[in-house]
Amino acid sequence: MDRSRRHFLTTSGIAVASATLASKDLLAQEKHDMRGSHSGHKMEMGQKNKPLAKVTGSGKYNTPMGNEFYARSVDPDETYNPGEPIKDYTPVVVPNGSTLPFKIVDGIKVFHLIAEEVFHEFAPGLKSHCWGYNGQVHGPVIEAVEGDNIRIYVTNKLEVPTTVHWHGLILPMGMDGVAGLTQRTIKPGETFKYEYKLIQHGTFMYHSHKDAMTQEGMGLMGMFIVHPRKPKRERPDRDFVLLMSEWDIKPGTYRPDTSVASGYNTLTLNAKVFPGTEALVCKLNEKIRIRVGNLSAMDHHPFHLHGYAFKVTETDGGEIPESGQWPEVTVLVSVGQTRNIEFVADNPGDWALHCHMTHHTMNQMGHGLPNMVGIKTTGLDQKVGDLLPGYMTMGANGMGDMGKHAQHMDMPENSIPMVGTEGLHDYIGMGGMFTVFKVRENIENYDDPGWYKPPNGTLVGPATKEDLNRDGIKT
Repeated sequence: MDRSRRHFLTTSGIAVASATLASKDLLAQEKHDMRGSHSGHKMEMGQKNKPLAKVTGSGKYNTPMGNEFYARSVDPDETYNPGEPIKDYTPVVVPNGSTLPFKIVDGIKVFHLIAEEVFHEFAPGLKSHCWGYNGQVHGPVIEAVEGDNIRIYVTNKLEVPTTVHWHGLILPMGMDGVAGLTQRTIKPGETFKYEYKLIQHGTFMYHSHKDAMTQEGMGLMGMFIVHPRKPKRERPDRDFVLLMSEWDIKPGTYRPDTSVASGYNTLTLNAKVFPGTEALVCKLNEKIRIRVGNLSAMDHHPFHLHGYAFKVTETDGGEIPESGQWPEVTVLVSVGQTRNIEFVADNPGDWALHCHMTHHTMNQMGHGLPNMVGIKTTGLDQKVGDLLPGYMTMGANGMGDMGKHAQHMDMPENSIPMVGTEGLHDYIGMGGMFTVFKVRENIENYDDPGWYKPPNGTLVGPATKEDLNRDGIKT
């Protein structure tokens, strides 16, 4: 018997023995009441005065009650009227997006999602054949209230089978949407019905769970907001929703490449890149909540807001007790996570809001270029220009102004300059996963108010000779 075979049999025997012992331990453990003692400590696993969920002989689904940290403001087993906007919650604001309409049938909120191909614009000059829901990328935000009974029809108009997974929601397994594991796929032309009760509140997501690399990479995703039935905190005045994702769209092509594993060249907020992203507009001193989700394929995103500190108040798993919150200016949102941040908009201005990964604030044409930083190009442009009229060496002094110059160059089909757009003071050398948080006083609506003009004495500018002499600065 060779060495590899002996090793296999030995390790297999250990694994079988370990599994047998584990099974015996599990059977023994099941004989004990979960509310009993363990190593001398009482284990309070369930909600107070609530039994743990158990499968009855009838096969009836019982509400999970084993974890006290589930975000609940009411008894999930009680019956409630369907939650109403304004009355029961402040409707969310979705920059560059929308919320999914619903109707109420016999006390149940009924939604309809349609998976289909969508020709989507990421920003002027960059479009792509993507997959989305209800004619948009990403899909519309589903918005409901804790305690609502919901029914979601999903119609598949794609040419491939699909499913929908309700990411972060606690529900019966048969409604979880994992192809092959919890359901058969929704075939082209079919409509499936998902139906369950919302027994928690929070910020969640939904996405395909069939051929995830392809289908999520093509855009099949969205956000799912469940408002608390009885909020513990005061409602926000503005409740924004942002979903972060990433794509690879080669210049000259019109379809995302879902096979790449790194180096994505199109980093989006609500499926848009700056300058195609809408600003988040609010009034001075309003209470702000921003819900951020990340369904990027491979990259985590440190989400950063200028001009403010905020508190992270909720994760996708539930509310953070006030004693556990601390001030931040950047929150890391990892792949598959959501985070809620809250603050008062007490600092007027136009504030950058972006991922702090520097490559994630570059647009499509800013990735994968030769490293020209520091190269002396004297005479090079002229010599190459004799062969290629209009040639200009790019990147010798960095990428900051390349977007500005590229606007006047012959660019590849379906591509956008490296970064940015014109701002009030100069060219804004940012792109990708970037937008602007605009705070204003004395505005009557939330239309984009244009660029902010700083009060006198609050705008940086060139130092005068008098300034330098007064302070002893030698240049």
